[in-house]
Amino acid sequence: NEEVWSWWCRLYSLCVGEIMSPPLVAAAIAGSGFLSYKGNMAAARAAKQTAEYNAQVEENEAILLQRAKIDEENNLRKQSERLVGTQRVATATSGITMSGSPMLALADAYFNTEKDALRIQYASDIEQTRQIAAATLLRTEGAARSRALKTKAYQSLLESGSRAMMV
Repeated sequence: NEEVWSWWCRLYSLCVGEIMSPPLVAAAIAGSGFLSYKGNMAAARAAKQTAEYNAQVEENEAILLQRAKIDEENNLRKQSERLVGTQRVATATSGITMSGSPMLALADAYFNTEKDALRIQYASDIEQTRQIAAATLLRTEGAARSRALKTKAYQSLLESGSRAMMV
């Protein structure tokens, strides 16, 4: 019991004495609040930068999707030209003139090619719109997260100031 009492007395003397004086405690509280403020502000900046980076990645993916769809459309048109060329050669070798059913078959090939190309373009527009919307959403979320962290930074600064004044 006496050993515990002597330990308690030493701890009490440290708390009451010069080592833990009220101005020192207030300074420590204010310092920790300032460090918390700086940390939250840095986190806010990092959140905004991360969101911007991710949004830029989404926008770059939209550009890549557009290029891929343009290539897909060009390949479709090349295949269609080959098909039409094959149909013409087959019609010419059979001795039939390019009118009536053979002409309708060529027109059908052209129209189907255009219809497929329009579908590819439409799908490309939808995918690009989705990517751009995702980029906008990422930026908005990053800005909101940044504002929340800034608010938390100011809150920690104010709380540490009020706690330091209480000491």
